[in-house]
Amino acid sequence: MTSDTTAVLPGAGAPDAGDQGPVPAAVGKAARRRRRIPYLLLLPGIAWLLVFFALPTVYQASTSVQTGSLEKGFRVTWHFATYWDAVREYGSLYGWSFVWAATATALCLALGYPLAYTIAFKAGRWRNVILVLVIAPFFTSFLIRTLAWQTILADGGWVVRTLNAVHLLDVTDALHWTRDHRLMQTPFAVVCGLTYNFLPFMVLPLYTSLERIDPRLHEAAGDLYARPFTTFRKVTFPISLPGVVAGTLLTFIPASGDYINAQLLGGVQDKMIGNVIQNQFLTQVNYPLAAALSFILMALILVMISLYIRKAGTEELV
Repeated sequence: MTSDTTAVLPGAGAPDAGDQGPVPAAVGKAARRRRRIPYLLLLPGIAWLLVFFALPTVYQASTSVQTGSLEKGFRVTWHFATYWDAVREYGSLYGWSFVWAATATALCLALGYPLAYTIAFKAGRWRNVILVLVIAPFFTSFLIRTLAWQTILADGGWVVRTLNAVHLLDVTDALHWTRDHRLMQTPFAVVCGLTYNFLPFMVLPLYTSLERIDPRLHEAAGDLYARPFTTFRKVTFPISLPGVVAGTLLTFIPASGDYINAQLLGGVQDKMIGNVIQNQFLTQVNYPLAAALSFILMALILVMISLYIRKAGTEELV
């Protein structure tokens, strides 16, 4: 009786071993195709980087060790002394460029963090409106945005009149931020232009990082009798640190090589290293020196970025 109930009906048992042969091969082929998909998706990006970044970088590297002139042509002679000439002649200008870029970055962080915090936690239904206002400067060109500051900081403008009325320009003149009770053609004007133009690059990563924070963490901190500042110091800021790192990098790196703000808002003595590179490329036509200056700038920025990320204690970027 037991054998009758456990008998396997014809056609209802396990498939024949011979029928299983093609199945593993088909599954393996499908798995290999799936593994290739990420690499295929990466190909356009890799091609773009090779054509528009790697190849120009290699070309500029070869240009930096060339000698010659525009009339006679340039050829590679492995003239590394160009790098030493660049450091000797323009070393101090690198320092001032980094000081101004760091100052603008610090101002962007001081202005951008409260704004990003407000958008993430306090804006409510106005969140999208404020975000549009943050990116509104991108609706016009970089050049137009910088030219607008010439009007704002003009000698006869209300900003200069107000600062003169409260004698603040006496203080800024003493600190060598401004000159002769003027704002235009001073380091102050250059830093203002840098701060304004790169502020959105600080706000957006900060907002993205803050928006990911679970509000229940703040509630839990309150339940543990943490004061608002303690909650910010112990919960909010550490979690938003990747956004701080990303925002400061996205601000400092382009600000260090910028030349538009210094050219339009600064004086003759307020030039940045980007102005020298642009002048050597387009006016002096000294391609080897311009390329060497560019590579020194890139190397210094890479070193500072590496040290900064290690000091910040995070390699996660938003």
